[in-house]
Amino acid sequence: MKDRNLPAPAPLDRPPLVKLHATLLIALGAAALALPYVVLMWGERPASIGFAWDFSVGLGFGAMALVVVQFALTGRLRWLTHPFGADIVYLFHRYLSWVALILMLAHFAIFYIWHQPALGVLNPLEADWELTAGRVALGSFAALVLTSQFRKPLRLPYEYWRALHLALAIIGLVAAIAHILGVGRFTDDPAKRALWLGVTVGWVLLLVWTRLCVPWWQSRNPWRVVANRDEGGGVHTLELAPEGRPLKHWKPGQFAWLAIGRSPFSLKEHPFTISTAPDKGPTLAFSIKPMGDDTERLVQTHPGARAYVHGPYGAFSVDRSPQADGFVMIAGGVGITPILSNLHALQARADPRPVVVFFANKSEDDIAFRDELEGMRDTLNLTLVHVLEDPPDGWQAESGFIDRALLERHLPQDSRDWPHMLCGPPPMVEAASGALQALGVPARHIDSEIFDLV
Repeated sequence: MKDRNLPAPAPLDRPPLVKLHATLLIALGAAALALPYVVLMWGERPASIGFAWDFSVGLGFGAMALVVVQFALTGRLRWLTHPFGADIVYLFHRYLSWVALILMLAHFAIFYIWHQPALGVLNPLEADWELTAGRVALGSFAALVLTSQFRKPLRLPYEYWRALHLALAIIGLVAAIAHILGVGRFTDDPAKRALWLGVTVGWVLLLVWTRLCVPWWQSRNPWRVVANRDEGGGVHTLELAPEGRPLKHWKPGQFAWLAIGRSPFSLKEHPFTISTAPDKGPTLAFSIKPMGDDTERLVQTHPGARAYVHGPYGAFSVDRSPQADGFVMIAGGVGITPILSNLHALQARADPRPVVVFFANKSEDDIAFRDELEGMRDTLNLTLVHVLEDPPDGWQAESGFIDRALLERHLPQDSRDWPHMLCGPPPMVEAASGALQALGVPARHIDSEIFDLV
């Protein structure tokens, strides 16, 4: 049953506007990738040396365009991430970084195989500076991509990895632009040099915005930890009260970057879901499970500690589906936090629509927010299904894994067109998504939150 008295979503969250916004951003991204080719082919062009040469140069410029776009994708620009969700944008950034690296390697390999004399000597003490700059750029970007992809196997602490990531990105981009301008074959007139000057200026402005302007604003609007609650299952909730401006334009299910007891100019901040709802603000709650890196320290935070918040981000929200007849939510472990935030919002609004929540954990001791979730049955039209991988003797709820048969036992037939919101470890999300589609749920009605953003 639809309740026409439900609060309307913010204007930018109306589905047609979100789709239009997304379409415009995709078009802008395509134009940004095409612009170097348009400018470089404008006017008088140098004589062709051969297909392999020209193709390799084209790959190099394509890789450079992708690298520049990467800085925008990771600049935490809300107007850019809003239609897709910051988690999707960051995932796209990961994949795009591999594409850029492959293009760079192909650019170098084609010259090495068909035009090796053009590469000169490899010794940087004897090689032309512009060629050495190109190799520095290639090495920097390769190290950046590999250390990001394999950060956990390499056991790189999060804060060291972030500093390394930033340093390699700066070195790589500066070296790449120096290489392009130094070679000069396709950048030998003012219009073409202006393109790379504009790219450089834009990149510097973005860097100043993200690393100086945003932290300065955070320093002017600090938060204070007012409570640290043990929620069970190893999860602790830090409640924060604003000492400056409260968070604006915040929707249930979103996340923010959180730094505790550090300068906002440091690189030691983490993305966490805001586990309560804006309807219960202005305080914020971040529910954290120690999983390595700095989270062990964060869960031991004492009330009174100063904090800095940057957000909100994300699109994993019931506010994206204001006309839905109900919701299906599937969570695994600490993936319950964005689900909980959305439930808080529905509860605060006295929303009568049915909600079916599946909560998967390994054991009974791992269930976080158990009492709070059970209590929501009294104020929400909530069906709560606990699923344990290793249930204790006498366990009365579901056991094993979330599969088609389990879902079919609990989901009403008319739920196939409801929004289905999934958050948890990737294997669980993948299996649950497959089971839902096997039940006849269209893929467009299945939304998942990236569980491990960094």
